Amino acid sequence: MVTRLMEFWESSIPALLLAVVACFYLLWLSVSLSVIDIRTHTLPNRYVLPAYPIAGALLLAASLTAGSPKYAAVAAGGALVMAALYWALWAVYPAGMGFGDVKLAGVLGLFLGFLGWQHVVFGMAAGFVVGGLWGVVLIISRRATAKSAIPFGPSMLAGTLAVMLLLPA
Repeated sequence: MVTRLMEFWESSIPALLLAVVACFYLLWLSVSLSVIDIRTHTLPNRYVLPAYPIAGALLLAASLTAGSPKYAAVAAGGALVMAALYWALWAVYPAGMGFGDVKLAGVLGLFLGFLGWQHVVFGMAAGFVVGGLWGVVLIISRRATAKSAIPFGPSMLAGTLAVMLLLPA
């Protein structure tokens, strides 16, 4: 995201401002949903569902303002691909993942797709890597077992944020 923001800095300050607002919204959403998911093992619809039009509008406006509608098209594609893949995982083994994770995947796909298909792939993988590492840490520290339910939303969000920060657009 850093390189995309720098691109907007050079080409369109309004696009930059819209993208920065979208990033702050994602940061707020990440903290809020992580706290809720850790405490309750749920990702409430009242947070996740409004994120689609809010993030979609901000990223669409940033794309159009920058004169790059391709960014918005790939963002929409990223949302569809991530939601579909998470839905498939949920459909195959519903006990392994909550449907809130499926709904959140589409939102994260919007942000990752805004940066490109590479970000969608790495962002999805990063969520599973973070989740796996967190599970191993909990098992080693004897705070969980291999059969313990571990909230996956924070791992998805952390993986997405890491890819957005570290992988150039």
